[in-house]
Amino acid sequence: MKNKLYTTSSLVHRTSYFVFRTLDFVFGTSNLVSRTSYFALIISIFLFSCKVYSFKDVTIPPEVKTIKIGFIENKARYVDPQLSPRLTDRLQQKINNQTRLTRTTSDDAHYQVNGYISQYDVSTSGISNQQAATNRLTVGVHIVFRDALKDSTQQFDVSRNFDFSANLSLEQAKGSLTEEILRNLTDEIFNRLFSNW
Repeated sequence: MKNKLYTTSSLVHRTSYFVFRTLDFVFGTSNLVSRTSYFALIISIFLFSCKVYSFKDVTIPPEVKTIKIGFIENKARYVDPQLSPRLTDRLQQKINNQTRLTRTTSDDAHYQVNGYISQYDVSTSGISNQQAATNRLTVGVHIVFRDALKDSTQQFDVSRNFDFSANLSLEQAKGSLTEEILRNLTDEIFNRLFSNW
């Protein structure tokens, strides 16, 4: 992804230089307003046609206006009491900030999202000198997505692994892992719900 963005950035830079040189020739160096206006127009067309975005396109049909996001319960064998409310809040924030949908608590919302944390397990992922060197926390979430307008329901699972030193207990590791867990799971759920992957 970084390589793609870097290549796109370089292409934009080279294109900008070429456009400015061409506009210098057409308008002369004294006509700065005309040159700048045409430059902005050309760059806008270029970016639109190439679809250069920092995130994948969010795909929501125009007739869909509302969404209900249920509380993501914790049904894993090990329950982190902070994970459910914080993950629910992060998902709500991301949908509010990155879609045009209006959040509602009504059961007749066009989109309805519910789910639960299905997995929160620790295993050994690395061994050094016949001792565990790295532990792995695996967090999984099951999502139920209902499209009321189409009267259809989809279910999917997202799961991510998070490694930490075997010298740390799970409680100690959670302090540094929680933010990464929330960010990665929220992004993956959001992308599965709305994006063209």
